[in-house]
Amino acid sequence: MASKVVAARRAPCESRFQERFGVFAEALLTGVWIAVASLPLVTCPAAFAAGARHLRRRLGQRPSGIREFVADVRAAGRTGWMVGVGGWAACWLLWLNLSAVRAGLPGGPLVAATGTLALLGATVAGLRAAAVWEPGASWAPLLATAGKRTVLDPAGSFLLVCGLAVVAVSAWFSAPLAIPVLGAVTAAALAVEKRYEERR
Repeated sequence: MASKVVAARRAPCESRFQERFGVFAEALLTGVWIAVASLPLVTCPAAFAAGARHLRRRLGQRPSGIREFVADVRAAGRTGWMVGVGGWAACWLLWLNLSAVRAGLPGGPLVAATGTLALLGATVAGLRAAAVWEPGASWAPLLATAGKRTVLDPAGSFLLVCGLAVVAVSAWFSAPLAIPVLGAVTAAALAVEKRYEERR
């Protein structure tokens, strides 16, 4: 009798563990999908949006696979490519600023710090917008609202900055390690957005 009680207690714990591990594994796989879909570079926002939607479906116990992911990349990329172009343009401008700082531009450190913070803020806002994207949604209002949430929820934004730092460190240590971590960052963006909505 005692063994049956112990087994009954273990079953829910094991089930919860398996479910959580399954979500973690799915997030890592999603990171690989995001990396492949981001290869054209301008499709980065669309890839993250599709990855977030895929994880939302899995968490909601709805069927989702590579076909749905590809369909979401196409839908998000119809206008999302412009967001991608804007993001890479911002990176190029930051690189120019840092080059000017290295060349001895007066007030260079302040310019470099301001540019880096602005790029980090824009990246976090982009992740937050991608986390709530749905087919048919316009990127402009999504980014505007995500920008407000980035400022109003500094704790959540800091968590995403930490996630981006993990991606950077992983890439520095070994580039392939950074690929699955992209899915973990996407899952973090989903968690941050859910936490923000629940606190409102």
